[in-house]
Amino acid sequence: MGKAYAIGLISALAASATASLSSQSHVAYADGPFKFSPFSSSPSGQSQPSNPPPAAPAQTHESEPPAPPKVRNDNPRTTSAGFDPEALERGAKALREISSSNNAKKVFEIIKKQEETRQAEMETKVAEFKAMQAQAETERQRVIYDEQKKLAQQQAQTKSQIAQYEDELARKRMQAKNELHRARNQELVKLQEESSVRQEQARRATEEQIQAQRRQTEREKAEIERETIRVRAMAEAEGRAHEAKLGEEVNRRMLVDRANAEREKWVAAINTTFDHIGGGFRAILTDQNKLVVFVGGVTALAAGVYTTREGARVIWSYVDRILGQPSLIRESSRGKYPWSGSFSRAMSTLSRGVDKGSASKNGNAFGDVVLHPSLQKRIEQLAGATANTKSHQAPFRNMLFYGPPGTGKTMAARELARKSGLDYALMTGGDVAPLGPQAVTKIHQLFDWAKKSRKGLLLFIDEADAFLCERNKTYMSEAQRSALNALLFRTGDQSKDIVLALATNRPGDLDSAVADRIDEALEFPLPGEQERYKLLKLYLDKYIAQAGPKKSSWFKNLFKREQQKIEVKGLTDDILKEAAAKTEGFSGREIAKLMAGVQAAVYGSENCVLDPNLFREVVDYKVAEHQQRKKLAADKGSV
Repeated sequence: MGKAYAIGLISALAASATASLSSQSHVAYADGPFKFSPFSSSPSGQSQPSNPPPAAPAQTHESEPPAPPKVRNDNPRTTSAGFDPEALERGAKALREISSSNNAKKVFEIIKKQEETRQAEMETKVAEFKAMQAQAETERQRVIYDEQKKLAQQQAQTKSQIAQYEDELARKRMQAKNELHRARNQELVKLQEESSVRQEQARRATEEQIQAQRRQTEREKAEIERETIRVRAMAEAEGRAHEAKLGEEVNRRMLVDRANAEREKWVAAINTTFDHIGGGFRAILTDQNKLVVFVGGVTALAAGVYTTREGARVIWSYVDRILGQPSLIRESSRGKYPWSGSFSRAMSTLSRGVDKGSASKNGNAFGDVVLHPSLQKRIEQLAGATANTKSHQAPFRNMLFYGPPGTGKTMAARELARKSGLDYALMTGGDVAPLGPQAVTKIHQLFDWAKKSRKGLLLFIDEADAFLCERNKTYMSEAQRSALNALLFRTGDQSKDIVLALATNRPGDLDSAVADRIDEALEFPLPGEQERYKLLKLYLDKYIAQAGPKKSSWFKNLFKREQQKIEVKGLTDDILKEAAAKTEGFSGREIAKLMAGVQAAVYGSENCVLDPNLFREVVDYKVAEHQQRKKLAADKGSV
């Protein structure tokens, strides 16, 4: 057994020596006086290393060192490769001593344990080395990460600095560019201002020349138009006279034939009648009793007719004075007599329905009255307040309508009475002065008659300054002063039956006592451009679109010339708006007269057609007339 272990030990030593030579390592392991190889042999004598030596760690960062130079062999006992067999000989000698010793087995056990201990230490060192290697690798990775992080931070900081620098450069370039543009713009603005000043001067000079030429052209055109209208009117009058003459001849022949036939018929009837009357007279004249009875009957009949007529006249004058409408009233929604009120109310209701239909069709709540929106709203509010005042038995409020003539004061009063549910009566101030001493009596009769209205009455006095002017005027007669005092007496207290509405063009001429009785003062200004446009459309529909033949009896058509239907071509809203702009300063009445003039011009044309040229011609002519009237009024005022 000891020999077998010795042989295995020798084989292990030989293998170790061979491995040492191959790896250029001169390390020998020995414990005590002996040095053994760190490998153990198996009991069967085969050379198997129990644990191979750990491989050297790979060089990761540094390159492998160069091979050492060959050493010269000066020892004759070594081989050329540098192997010294002396240790092998010593080992063999020790093996022989061990094998010949009695404690060979124990020695072998001790060597085996030493070998196992050294292998465990080697494994521990290998593990420590691997841990150190892993730690080194982790530290290396951490260092690499820190370096990369620092590098990334430096790159980001560098990029940020570069971006800031580029942004600063861009801002500086932009500021420089803006300054350059501002300087250029200032120069351009200055040049444009100078050019605009020059152009404005040139335009003003050109416009003045154009205006002067236009005024000259308009004057010449107005002269030509007036001459043309005069010649045309004369020609048309001659033509109409000729046509009328021809028509009269035809009608005269027809009437003569018809009159001859009627005359023959009536002559025959008269002859027959007179034959019967003659027979009756002959019978009366031949009989004396019949003659006396006839003469007495005729005398009694004449006396009865005369007495009845005079009595009826006296009774009727008394009834008219007690129940009739006062003579100062020009127009009223009430009937002249109480028994005629039912018919007048029915006609008023019917006309109210027609007015509502026309108002809804025209889009105007006041029918034919076109006012400024604020004034129309105010009148509607007054109408509602007046209606509520009547329903609550409260006293009415008196009103004053003032403004230029023709602005719709009378029509607005009529619409105010209609909307508030009151009766209305219209009188003029100029009718009071001719009455003389009877004016006071007529004023009292007027107010007594007005109080009989069950619905309440709106008394509208047009041209109120004609007899309600200041009482200290020297030209005011005593009768006028008495009439004014009578009206002031009847309007001294607030009335629950009568609404007094005064209309005047000169509100400053009214007596102070009359002004003190006014509760609401409404100004009616001249219509604006939008109101003039609405008035033009309204009167165009009234005088042009609705004009033409109307149904009438054949007897009237026999003596009356049939009206022609007016045809409208190309008259758009833009043309009406243009006319509304031209007619600045026109009142509502003047616009109505303008459209009546358009109607007359259309009837004076050959084909009875209204086109834009004819409409513009009449509008320009009326505008020139309006300017001439204003000029004459201004000259008269200056004189």
